[in-house]
Order: sequence, then C-alpha cells, then structure tokens
Amino acid sequence: MLFWFVIAYWLISVAIGLIAATRVHNTRDFAVAGRHLPFYMVTATVFATWFGAEAVLGVPATFLNEGLRGVVADPFGSSMCLILVGLFFAAPLYRMNLLTIGDFYKKRYGRGVEVLTTVAIVISYLGWVGAQITALGLVFNVVSAGEISKVAGMWIGSITILVYTLFGGMWAVAVTDFLQMIIIVIGMLWIGGEVSSLAGGVGVVVNHAMNEGKFAFFPAADPKEVIAFIAAAVTMMLGSIPQQDVFQRVQSAKSERIAVWGSVLGGALYFAFAFVPMFLAYSATLIDPALVSRLINTDSQMILPELVLSKAPLVAQILFFGALLSAIKSCASATLLAPSVTFTENILKPALPDLTDKKLLFWMRVVTFSFTVLVTLYAMVSDASIFKMVENAYQVTLVAAFIPLLCGLYWRRATNQGALASICCGVGVWLAVHIAGGEDPFIPAQLAGLLASALGMVAGSLVKQWLPHDHGVHDRLRHGHHAAASHGVAHEGIGAIHRH
Repeated sequence: MLFWFVIAYWLISVAIGLIAATRVHNTRDFAVAGRHLPFYMVTATVFATWFGAEAVLGVPATFLNEGLRGVVADPFGSSMCLILVGLFFAAPLYRMNLLTIGDFYKKRYGRGVEVLTTVAIVISYLGWVGAQITALGLVFNVVSAGEISKVAGMWIGSITILVYTLFGGMWAVAVTDFLQMIIIVIGMLWIGGEVSSLAGGVGVVVNHAMNEGKFAFFPAADPKEVIAFIAAAVTMMLGSIPQQDVFQRVQSAKSERIAVWGSVLGGALYFAFAFVPMFLAYSATLIDPALVSRLINTDSQMILPELVLSKAPLVAQILFFGALLSAIKSCASATLLAPSVTFTENILKPALPDLTDKKLLFWMRVVTFSFTVLVTLYAMVSDASIFKMVENAYQVTLVAAFIPLLCGLYWRRATNQGALASICCGVGVWLAVHIAGGEDPFIPAQLAGLLASALGMVAGSLVKQWLPHDHGVHDRLRHGHHAAASHGVAHEGIGAIHRH
C-alpha cells in the first residue's frame, strides 16, 4: 500500500512539472523563469531546494554520531549562506540582470576567469546531485521492501526528475518546489507528532539529548579542533554562495526586494525545519534502542526510515516518505538544472557562435540530459555518505569562486589578474594539502585554500597596479577601478551596493 501511494504521488508531481513546462518559450524562461516569480514562490524554492536528502537523512545521522558540533556545516552554515546571499549579494546581482553566475565573472574579470569559475561550479554539483540520486535509490529500495534495488531506484528517480526538468526548466522547478514545500512542512510536522507521542513527548527527547551531550556546539579549547570547526562552518556558508542554483533563485524573482527577502526567509525556514529530522532520528534512541545500536555504526542514514516503517501508522508513513521524496525531488531538479544552464551559457555558447535562442535552449536540454546520466553514474560508484557528499561538494567553489565574487562586488581594485591569481592559489593550495596533508591535516584543505585564494586576489590585484610598465595604473588608481569598468558593471554593481 505504501509503495503504491508513493508511486501515485511521484507520477502526480511529474505531471505538474510537465504542465508548468508549457510556460517555457525561451532560454530566459528555462533558466530564470522569465524573472516572474512572486515572493511566496521564491521563498518556497529557496527552502525546498536546500531541504534535500542531506537534511532528512544525512544531517540526522551525523547528529546521532557527533551532536550539534558535527552539523555545523549543515544546517548552521548552509542556512547562514542563504541569509548572507539575501543581505549582501542578492540586490547587486539582481540589478545586473544576468542569466548565470558565470556571466558575472565574465563581465567583471573577462573570459578566462569566466571559464575557470564555471568549470569549478559545474564540478561542485557532482557531489550535491549525487547525494540526491543516492537517496532516491535508498527510498525506492525501502518502500518497495527490497523489490527495487538501490541502483535501479537511482535510475528510476533520476530519469523521472529529468523528464520535467528537461522540458520545464526553472518554471517546472519553481512550481513543483512550491507544492513540495507544503508536503515537506505537513509531512515533517505530522510525523513529528507521531514520533513524539511514542517517545514520551518533546521534552523527554530534548532532555535526553541534552544529558547525552548532543547539544554541545562549540569545540574544545584546542587549536586544531577550533580550526577544524571553522573550516566546517565556512565550507557551506561561503562555498555555497557562488552557486548557480542560489543565483537562479535571486534572478527568478519579480523584483529586487523579493530576491532579497525571499532568500533570507527561505534560509530561516530551512534552519528551523532542519531540526525536525534530527529530533525524529534521536527519538529512535528512546523508542527502539536496538534499531539504533544495529545501524549506528553501519548505516546510520537508515535509522529514521526504519523507525517510521516499523513504528508509525500507514498514514504517517505515507506523509513521511512523501515529504522525503519531495525534499529529494526539489533539490535534485534544481541541482540538475543549475550546472547544465551554466555550462551551456558560459562554456558551450561561446564555442558555438551564431546560436539562435531556440538552438541555445535545445543545447541547454542536451546538457541537462548528459549531466543527469553523468551524475547518476557518479552516485553509483561513490561510497561517501550523503552528508559528506554534500559537504565536500562546496570545497571547490569555496577555494575557486567565492573570493573573486566577493571582491568583484565589494573591492573596486580587484582585477582580472587578481582573480586569476586567486583561483590558481586557492585551488593549488587546496589540492596540495589534500595530497600531502594526510587524513587529518592541522589546517583543513578547504580553509587553507580559502586563505590562499584571498591572498592571491590581494597580491595579484595590487602587484599589477604597482608595475612601472603598466601605463594604465594612474587611471585605475584615480578612478578606483580596473579596465573591466568599461562594461559599466563595476560602477553599476558597486555603486548600487552603497546606495542600497
């Protein structure tokens, strides 16, 4: 019965996505929904995109093992990312009226930086989308009582999500995200009530977790632990900012104000609801200790689904797995679309001159299909946990794309040479620490890469201005600007920031 309810819900949501696809007539509709999304849809798509497999399965499993300290990256870092985007990045980026985040790097720094950052952004999505595909395989395997293998479930899930994403683009993603947010909220709250009654009440669960030290958040006063804590926090907090899916939600809004506050509210809602799955998973330690002891060291991601299947009534099971599928689908569709649009616009389009808008839309769909196949294969061979797949995904954008974005908006003296130095230093140090630092380096690779990226930007930008043979130095110093200002982007973006 549960399986057929899940299948029915799955088919209905795909049909809704296909209906939304009728609104796609050009690349702008496909990529940013024609910039027509109202406040409630922007908020919903921000929330639903981030409330994915890691929020329902990965984060609770990590919380059971490590407590709040272990989930500093998500939900603490990830929700703060969305709030920071709304407060500091949404308005200036929205005013630029761009199609992809790669377009910002092209206008601010030039073609070379555009290509390097776009490649880094696209690569980063392998881990995030791979986590969603892995979770889909797990869910189909569980609700079918093992009749559908995890691998088969991955392909079923990815292909059906591809169908409406391929045709509907951002319109389909936004409409289905809005409906899926409703399902997520209702389903999580309903199952929360059911599980709470089985555990003896919310207070009993919270007090038990507190007594077990699960609410300890800050690290011990040890330099290495403090550095590791900071590295985990900034990985998703800052590494997620220069991402196409975040940028698409900003650009899809009807107005600048909606772009700002939709991101802020979506981030706040995500932070609040991310604690519901953690509460549910920890309740299992009171309701079924044998289940927890059996799975905690082997497959802790299965604790919550197994608890629901064994203890909750059918209605609660349907709502839980409906909410779980909604969370995964909304996240997977967004993260399939984002890198595909970016790659097509910033890598493929310049290589294929004289493309009409219709042909560009065709290539966006071809790339979306290809990326779906690639990421499903990646998910099949990866042995990382869902939480780790998501956390690791943002390291590459943290070391390669964040500093050029931040300085491009807020530092007038940032130059093309500085951006290139930032990318090379950040990625180079990150890889070097990974290779030479062993399993547990004193400074984690992503934090070392971020610091190197910042130093590269400062040194690269200032050294170019100090070179005696650089005849444009006096003009740049006088105007506080580099040559990219000829596009009008830096004057418009930075001046608008100060006005805002």
